[in-house]
Amino acid sequence: MKKDFISISDMDPKEIQAIFELTGKLKKNKSKFAKALSGKTIALIFQKPSNRTRVSFEVGMYQLGGNSIYLGPDEINLGVRESIHDVAKTLSRYCDGIVLRTYEHKNVLEMAKFASIPVINGLSDFSHPCQALADIFTVKEKLKSLKGKTLVYTGDGNNVCNSLIYACFKTGMKINVATPAGFEPESSVVRAAGGSVRLFNDPIEAAKGADVVYTDVWASMGQEDEAEKRKEIFKPFQVNQKLLSFANKGALVMHCLPAHRGQEITDGAIDSPQSVVFDEAENRMHVQKAILIKLLGAKK
Repeated sequence: MKKDFISISDMDPKEIQAIFELTGKLKKNKSKFAKALSGKTIALIFQKPSNRTRVSFEVGMYQLGGNSIYLGPDEINLGVRESIHDVAKTLSRYCDGIVLRTYEHKNVLEMAKFASIPVINGLSDFSHPCQALADIFTVKEKLKSLKGKTLVYTGDGNNVCNSLIYACFKTGMKINVATPAGFEPESSVVRAAGGSVRLFNDPIEAAKGADVVYTDVWASMGQEDEAEKRKEIFKPFQVNQKLLSFANKGALVMHCLPAHRGQEITDGAIDSPQSVVFDEAENRMHVQKAILIKLLGAKK
């Protein structure tokens, strides 16, 4: 039976641990897995452009001995030129897996429903599970343990925030989310995470005692018309040296990128010795390679 990777909410802690263990092996010894997906092909369907998601999947698949095909917005015009149903059915005859980076989460669910091959959520408006798993793997890599650690997320309660809440809940971390009023994360996600998540409208209060300080852009793709308005609303939530001074000494600084330097994060924070921003960017590829091996059924 095929398995998809849609949201971290669908995973249990043992599955996440297994992915992390395999990720560590993949990162340590690339050559050992050079033929793990030999003869396999994934389709990368991107309605939204990307740097890290596209490159990490393409290079990762190549390193595993497999192949990838990039299908940008103009190739398919998903849901307009051709229905998701028909794309899913067709690609299931050609490929071994589908990575979908889309605007609406319902598109990922529909693709998974009709595809007979594994579907990976490369990003939707609700969830960014590959990013969050790479983030938490990076925290584990740097701090050695996740249990009882606190991550503070400051900014917009968006798809990355939703996935981080799920990931922290599943791995024994605590998460403080600081947003302006009206920009909180999805209420269903907060309820599902129970006591592992606390909501704040004051980033300084949220940062107190934090082991990790995380932020994302204030206006995501598709919200460009709100960008100027959001700059004013979110200004107090910037990750800078003042905010970091309230977190634990040496707290990790994280950002999923692309970063708007001088807006949600300062140069001093993102380029600081405690920043692991580019470690988490690299780990996207290693975590995704582990996900691909798990889903496409190759021998470990």
